[in-house]
Amino acid sequence: MSLVTTEWLEKNIYKEDIKILDCSWHMPNTKRIGKDEFLKEHIPGSIFFDIDKFSDPLAKFPHTIPSANLFEKLTSELGIKNSDHIIVYDSLGIFSAPRVWWMFNYFSHNKISILDGGLVKWKNENKKIENGPGQNFLKSNFKCITKHEMLVLIDHVKENIKNKKFELVDARSKGRFDGIENEPRPDIKSGSIPKSCNMPWVECIDPITKCFLSKEELQKKFEQININKNSTVVFSCGSGVTACILAKAFEVIDGKKFSVYDGSWTEWASQ
Repeated sequence: MSLVTTEWLEKNIYKEDIKILDCSWHMPNTKRIGKDEFLKEHIPGSIFFDIDKFSDPLAKFPHTIPSANLFEKLTSELGIKNSDHIIVYDSLGIFSAPRVWWMFNYFSHNKISILDGGLVKWKNENKKIENGPGQNFLKSNFKCITKHEMLVLIDHVKENIKNKKFELVDARSKGRFDGIENEPRPDIKSGSIPKSCNMPWVECIDPITKCFLSKEELQKKFEQININKNSTVVFSCGSGVTACILAKAFEVIDGKKFSVYDGSWTEWASQ
């Protein structure tokens, strides 16, 4: 159950093993701050999950995946247990929540679901909203096992240009991919990684409901860029967030395996 509906969450929201994470994160050029918006409104019982805090503090690039030890420490401080069923959502419908879904999967916590349509759909249905600092749980003892195969590094991408072992799919807009639209970070040029292809993440999301498209519709989207069920696929974007939307869409089709190039275009363009 990697996607849950707003109806399902409303029925199960107060179960003891349910932990709800507001994972709202915004592009730096929007001037929006997820934590500030969380304090004003969030789904009842939610905890705020700070994507930038849950990152490697020594990394050169934004919100790089942290070490297992740091992830264990920060997750334990939120009171999340290995036995919990985690529900992640964000304020844009589907945007940053898949990044957190991928992170927990990378650290072998598979009991995690994305709220399809997120806070947008929840509010459109006039479901209950809270404000303030959110839920506070006692510290836990969360443990990780790292799935290294879910993470691709820049050296793997360079090698792939020569031997093409996987398909690299970029989730950014076509303009950014083609180098004719500015990147949101002013110090980063636009363009694309050689031998990569492009599928903007917005094409996976219904523009009205903010939910993922159906399995059949998603399959057609990938087939249009010549990605089929036998493809080995790695996803990238600007800095590793929206790549996870495509990763989730690919997984929805048939539980397909995937990897994410965490440094993405920000790292590649900084060489």
